[in-house]
Amino acid sequence: MEESPEYANPFLAPEFAAGVGHCRGGARVAIMHEGGEPVGFFPYERGPFGVGRAVGLGLSDCQGLVHRPGITWDPQELLRACGLSVFEFDHLVEEQKPFGEYVTGTFASPVVDLGNGDADGGDYARWLRSSYPGLAKTTLKKERRLSRDLGEMRFVFDERDPRVLRQLMDWKSAQYRRTARMDRFAKPWIVDLVNHLFQVRHEHFTGVLSVVYAGDRPVAAHFGPRSSTVFAAWFTAYDPELRYYSPGLIMHLRMAEAAGRQGVRLMDFGRGDKEYKDWLKTRELRVCEGFVTRPHPVAVAHRLWRRPVRGLRNTVLAHPRLRTQADRLLKTVGAIRTSGVVGAVGRR
Repeated sequence: MEESPEYANPFLAPEFAAGVGHCRGGARVAIMHEGGEPVGFFPYERGPFGVGRAVGLGLSDCQGLVHRPGITWDPQELLRACGLSVFEFDHLVEEQKPFGEYVTGTFASPVVDLGNGDADGGDYARWLRSSYPGLAKTTLKKERRLSRDLGEMRFVFDERDPRVLRQLMDWKSAQYRRTARMDRFAKPWIVDLVNHLFQVRHEHFTGVLSVVYAGDRPVAAHFGPRSSTVFAAWFTAYDPELRYYSPGLIMHLRMAEAAGRQGVRLMDFGRGDKEYKDWLKTRELRVCEGFVTRPHPVAVAHRLWRRPVRGLRNTVLAHPRLRTQADRLLKTVGAIRTSGVVGAVGRR
C-alpha cells in the first residue's frame, strides 16, 4: 500500500478484510510468493460451491489483488489455488490488467484531490470557491442560518462517541426506508462491521466518525475508513427535519477541509451518480465490474444468474430518464412504506 499509491485505499487494507471475516465469516487472503518472499495479497470471500467474491462486495468501494510493483499473475491459476470456480467484483481498481478480459463494465468513481492542506482547507477549498462560487456562498449562508436557528455550528472530524454512530445508523436506516432501498443496517453483520471498524485505530487504517453539530444537537454524520492518505466517503446521513439547511453538503465540505489538514490527499466518493458528487469532485478514477470464471458448471450458473441483474441495473443508471423514473417510483414506494399503509395492509 505504501509503495503503490493505487493501493492506498483503506478498503484494500488488511483491517477491512479482517473486519468482514470477523463479522460475517468466509473472508480469506491468499498470499503470493516469489523467491520465498510474499509479494502479493488477494482478499476474497468464499461461499458455497467455490463461489468467490471481493471482500465486502456491495460495501467496498475498492477491490483488487494488492501487490508489489511489477508483479503479474494468471487469474485461472489464482482461482484454482484458492479453490474458487468464480470470483465476482464490482469496484476493481483499473490497474488490475490480468483481470482485464473478465471485465464486463467500467465506471467512473468520483474523487476529490485535497492538495497539501493548510489552515483554510488547502488547494481544494480554493478550487471549489473558484469553480462553484454560488455553491460555496449558498452553503456558507446555510451554515450561518443553522447557527442562528439552532445554536453555534461546530464540526468534529474524529468523534469518539458511539451514541452518535448509532444515531447515524438510525438516520441511514430511515433514509433507506424512505427511498425504498435495501436497509443495509437491517443486516446485523453490517452493524457489527461498522461498530468493529469504529474501534480500529492504526496509522494506515482508522474508522472515522465525523459529525456536524448545531449547539449540542447532531445535525449530520458520516462514517468511513481512512488510510494515511486516502479517505473513503461511505455512510452519510442527517436529521431529515433539518434537510433545508443542506446538512449533507455542509458535512462533505467540512470533512474534505479537515481531512486535508490531517494529511489525507484523496477523498474517494465511490462509484455512483449523485448530484453532490458532480459538484464536489475534482476528477474521476475508473473502477471495473465483472466475473473471473473457471470452466465449471457452478461458474456458468452463477454468471447466467448475476449478469442479467447487473446489466438491467446498469442500463437504468446509465440513462438519466430511466434513472429519474426509477427514483420516482422508489420514493413513492418508500412514502407508502413509511406512512404505515404497507403495515396496515399486511395485518389484514
